[in-house]
Amino acid sequence: MLEENVSTEGRNARSRPRVAVLFGGRSSEHAVSCVTAAGVLGAINQEKYEVIPIGIAKTGQWVLGPADTGNWSLASSSLPEVLPSAQTVTLAEIGGEHQLIVAAPNEVPQELGPVDVVFPLLHGPFGEDGTIQGLLELSDTRYVGAGVLASAVGMDKHYMKVVFEAAGLTVGPYVAVTDRQWRKDPEAVRKQVDHLGFPVFVKPARAGSSMGISKVDSLEDLDAAIEVARLHDLKLVIEAGIVGREIECAVLEGRGRDAPRTSMPGEISVSGGRHKFYDFTAKYVEDDAAALSCPADIPAEAIARVRELAATAFDAVGAEGLSRVDFFYTPEGELIINEINTMPGFTPKSMYPQMWDASGLGYADLIDELIYLALHRNTGLR
Repeated sequence: MLEENVSTEGRNARSRPRVAVLFGGRSSEHAVSCVTAAGVLGAINQEKYEVIPIGIAKTGQWVLGPADTGNWSLASSSLPEVLPSAQTVTLAEIGGEHQLIVAAPNEVPQELGPVDVVFPLLHGPFGEDGTIQGLLELSDTRYVGAGVLASAVGMDKHYMKVVFEAAGLTVGPYVAVTDRQWRKDPEAVRKQVDHLGFPVFVKPARAGSSMGISKVDSLEDLDAAIEVARLHDLKLVIEAGIVGREIECAVLEGRGRDAPRTSMPGEISVSGGRHKFYDFTAKYVEDDAAALSCPADIPAEAIARVRELAATAFDAVGAEGLSRVDFFYTPEGELIINEINTMPGFTPKSMYPQMWDASGLGYADLIDELIYLALHRNTGLR
C-alpha cells in the first residue's frame, strides 16, 4: 500500500500501481456493471497500471475476471454475468500489506500480491450503497469513489432528498413508502400519491439504472407499478411528474483542497414513440434510443447555475471521486434537483463520460484522474 502523500512512482519492487477492478455484484444491475467493466478495462492505461479484474458473482463470490471481455454486451442474446468458480479471491493482510489471495478447496492459497487501489464498478445494492466501501475501509484499502455514508445516502432516494432539502436545494414533491406502510394501510398510500397528482413515477428507493421504475398516469395503475418496484426494493419513492427538461451535470472531485470540478451540463433526448422516459433499454441496449446534447441548449446563466448546484449536491452528501447530478429545468427557468448518482453509468456511451469528453476530458484520461484521486486520498476517517 502507499504511504501517506507518497508519490505513486517507485513503490517497492513494482513500477506500476496495482489496480483491482471490481465488477458484477449481487444487485439487479449485475449485467450493467459487467458492461461498465468491459469499457474501463479496454480503456485503462495498462502500461501505467497493473490491472487485476475481479468479478463478483451473483452469489457474492469473488473470482478472477476473464481477460477477454469482448462478449460483454447487453445487446447479446443473454445478459453478461460473472459465473461462480472453484477458486475464490479474498483480500487479506500479509506482511503489513493488503494482498489478493486465490484459494480453492484442497489447494495451497496463491498470493496475487498487494493492491494499491480498488476501482469498484458496482451499481446498486451491495456495491454502490456503502457496503463494499465499508469492507474496503475495514481493510484500510484505497478505492475510487464516494465513502460509506455518501454512498448510502446517494443510493437511498428518500434520504438523498432529505439531505438535499437541508442543503437548500429545491426538491420536487414526493412520497416515501416503506414496506410496513404499504402492507398495513395501502389505501393511505394511495391517498398520499393521489394528492401528488398524475402522472407520477414509482421507483425503488435503492436501485438504479432505471430498474423497476414505472410512469403511472392514473390511480388505477398505481398498485401494479408499486408491485413491480417492490420486486427490486420494499422501500419506494413515488415522485410527482415535473414538466421540465432533464439536465445532467458530471462532477469530479477536486485535487487537494480544490473545489469539485463540473462538466458542461448535458441534455438527454429520447426517441419519440418507443420510450415513455429514459428507461433501461434506452440507456444501455438500443444505441439510437437516446442522444446527449452537451452543452445543453439552455441560457448561459442556467448553465452556470446547474454547475453550481451540482457541486453543492456533491458536497451535501459528502461525495468523493465522481458523481452525476440530475436536474429538471422547468419552463419558468427553475432548477429542481432529481438525484445524485455516486457511481454513475461508466460505459463509454454513458452520460457521465460523454459529458466530460464534451468538456475536454476523454474517457481514458478520466479513468486515470479517478485513480490518481483515490491513490492520493487518505484511508480512514477524513
